[in-house]
Amino acid sequence: MCRNGLTRTSWNTFKDCNGILDELHADIICFQEMKSSRASLAHSVAVPENFASFFSFPATKGGYSGVAVYVDLRRITPLKAEEGLSGTLQPKPPLEFEERVSPSYPSTNDIELFPDEDGGVPHSFDALDAEGRGLVVDFGLFVLINVYCPNETSDARAAFKMNYHLLLQERVRRLIEEEHREVIVLGDINVCATPMDHCDGHLPSTSANFWEHPARQWFRNWLGPNGPMIDVVRSFWPERKGMFTCWNTKISARATNYGTRIDYVLVTRGLMKWIKHGDIQPSLKGSDHCPIFVDLHDEITLETGETVKLLDCIQQGTKRDLPRIAAKHWEEFSGKQTLLSSFFGKGKNSEKSPSEPEPPGLVPSESRETSVVSSQAHGPAKPSTSTSSISIPKSQTKSSKLVSKPITSTKKRKPSPTPSGSKKKVKGGQADISSFFTKTSNSSASQSTQQNDVIHIPSDTDEDANPIASQDQLDADYRLALQLSEEASTLSVEPSSSQNSSSSKSAWSSLFTPIPPPKCNVHGEITKKYIANKPGPNKGRAFYLCSRPVGPGYDKGKGERLREEVDHQYRCNYFKWASEVKREASSSK
Repeated sequence: MCRNGLTRTSWNTFKDCNGILDELHADIICFQEMKSSRASLAHSVAVPENFASFFSFPATKGGYSGVAVYVDLRRITPLKAEEGLSGTLQPKPPLEFEERVSPSYPSTNDIELFPDEDGGVPHSFDALDAEGRGLVVDFGLFVLINVYCPNETSDARAAFKMNYHLLLQERVRRLIEEEHREVIVLGDINVCATPMDHCDGHLPSTSANFWEHPARQWFRNWLGPNGPMIDVVRSFWPERKGMFTCWNTKISARATNYGTRIDYVLVTRGLMKWIKHGDIQPSLKGSDHCPIFVDLHDEITLETGETVKLLDCIQQGTKRDLPRIAAKHWEEFSGKQTLLSSFFGKGKNSEKSPSEPEPPGLVPSESRETSVVSSQAHGPAKPSTSTSSISIPKSQTKSSKLVSKPITSTKKRKPSPTPSGSKKKVKGGQADISSFFTKTSNSSASQSTQQNDVIHIPSDTDEDANPIASQDQLDADYRLALQLSEEASTLSVEPSSSQNSSSSKSAWSSLFTPIPPPKCNVHGEITKKYIANKPGPNKGRAFYLCSRPVGPGYDKGKGERLREEVDHQYRCNYFKWASEVKREASSSK
């Protein structure tokens, strides 16, 4: 049984992708939201040993969307594979008839598509398939469809989202009705199936209009008992609450399990006899999604008493080559294309003569110290003895940051001769703030006061422009001021100097003391400071919110939450700009 998975992380940082895939103990591993590109895939990630790999990336948006399927070749070999759902994404040359998973593809005439904001409907599926959201792989016993369905980020994307759902439904309908195939659809559907799958689904205001959203209504009709697809995980846990797979990390919603279930494994009815178990893996963190999985029986007994093995049903009797869209056949990984790295390899006769001077500031490429900033995957849990499983972990990838640091020579250079009579120039730089407080030991107290007590006070910068940098500077200057005040008191000779030092210390403390955060109105607790990162006029501004975590029924404000549905054990709707807190503190002095 597969009990482990890989959460969203950076694919390009994995030095041993094959080892990570082995730790999943699954025969078919699917990822959604890769957020990478074909050009940035490392060789070990694209074609790991013992695995067949299939990818679909956006046509134009690099680092956006993307899905992947890995298959353990030691167990099974996929028969056919296609990119996209509509058949419009074809390799060069296009797939032959016998290479296709389906003999025909959906047409816009077969679907009543949703109109966009201008009332128009698409005349092709090119745009829907151009974002790298689907892979179709034939395993004989079933056709697997790995999808990352669009999210409704705005009203303009509502029609795009619904039309993708309808395209998916039509592709599955053709496989079931025309080809008489069993189908597994898995991945991020981006829809809650029932109110039980939503963190606020128990609230009357949410449950009352839950099915009014067209995507939820579509999903309800597509799932059994109304439609052909069975929600596998829910079938094993029909009454389980809080079985969420996605959480908003920006508001730290995972700590209180304030999430949604939008990731699924859906199968046609004929495959249910092969399903052994299914569940989610919320304990695997590091992502805003958690992996889900299903296990298949190694063999089943039919009503006739005949025993059927899984490997026989997925046609694994003969060896065959991988489908043509597999990454193994890409030019850059098949040996047909010269890799860029080969142009930078050091030749046998390219070594420099010992007498040849080394150009200043340059070092050979082999002597560069390179470090890769990477994310760490979670360690595996102990797997069971299941021999065939399907694991659907999520993967949000970001391009890895490659830091190349040249190694400079440590050999001392002879100083250049200085002409006699000329003054030695000293390279200027930024003066440290402590240099303004330096005291000469041979000066009298009066001379020190006249010459060296020059105090540079930082200007009162706008906290909203750069609140973090401003606060750090105030804290550093405050500590330095206290230290210098103590030194001044020990160096003073006159009795009056001690009094002046005490008053000076008090003045400095009053000037540089950080402004304490306010308390929220409902709980009377210290609030938490945040920085606005959303593009717009308020980006970079600091503000305060209630420090309690979010949770079911937390106060979003009167405009978004009914007063009778507010649960006061969670975050209240306190909000105040840091600049307003600063003005109130200044006026109270």
